[in-house]
Formats: sequence, structure tokens, C-alpha cells
Amino acid sequence: MAEAFNDLILPAEKDERYAALADEIAAVLDGEPNLTARMATVASMLAASFDHFFWTGFYVVDADNPRELVVGPYQGTLGCLRIAFGRGVCGAAAETGQIQVVEDVHAFPGHIACDARSASEIVVPVFDSAGGLIGVLDVDSDQKSAFDEVDASWLQTIVHKVFSISGAA
Repeated sequence: MAEAFNDLILPAEKDERYAALADEIAAVLDGEPNLTARMATVASMLAASFDHFFWTGFYVVDADNPRELVVGPYQGTLGCLRIAFGRGVCGAAAETGQIQVVEDVHAFPGHIACDARSASEIVVPVFDSAGGLIGVLDVDSDQKSAFDEVDASWLQTIVHKVFSISGAA
């Protein structure tokens, strides 16, 4: 199924869709300082823009346990409530500070199956304006190989613009 999706949307078309979406997200969030509102809006707008986004949301660094992520605003089926740094795809992104693009989650060592229908995943670390990790953006698809460099680049751009600003709290 992922092949059919990737064949239908050319990289340039996907790039254009992300560019328009990034502008729309920026316009909607202009002047909104609340972190939860920003995360909820990004999750909602991303989920509504791509049919293959099965689960779209955030895991936030827990203030009481800074080596653990706790589920934040999301769109989709039930998410895992807590994920330790270094565990699963989200934990790997939190641990390394690097984007994780996983073509087949079932082949990923230590994958956490919050929903068995998830087949591929992309996780983007989210940093505040001081460079501190505040969480991760997690997007799952029920199709294998659903994410590529275009997704990684644009999702990183979007979270950087939305969360690396002074005054977002």
C-alpha cells in the first residue's frame, strides 16, 4: 500500500503540500505562546493534511522524570502513556536528539507497539529556543516505508519554527 501512496504523490507535490501547511500552521499559531495549544494545533493540522498519517502527536519530557516521555496532544488511536529515553523509536529520538525514520517498525529493535497496526514511523526531536529537548513529534503510518527525506526535512522545519521561539511556554 505504501508504494501506491508514494507513486501517487511525487516528492515535489509533497514538498508543496508541506510548504503550504508550514505557512498555515505559522499563521494559525501567530501570537499563541502556550506550548500545549501549539502542540495540539500542529498534531491536528498534520493529521488532517496527510491520509497516511495514522497517529500524529507529541511525547513531552516529563518534568518529574527528565529521562522519560509522557504522552501529549495527539490525533489517532490510544498512544502509549510513557516511554523511557532509549526505548523504542520515540525513546531513541529523545536519547540521540536525532530524527528517526523507520520503514518497518516491526524490524526496529525494542519497538513499542502502542497500536499493532502501525507499520512505519518518523520521530522528530523538539527543542526549545535554548536548545533543550522538550519532547518529540511522533507520526505513525499503517503503511510500510511511508516516510522519507522530504517528510524528515519538513517536519523538522515545522517543529523548529513552532517550538524554537522565545515566549513559547
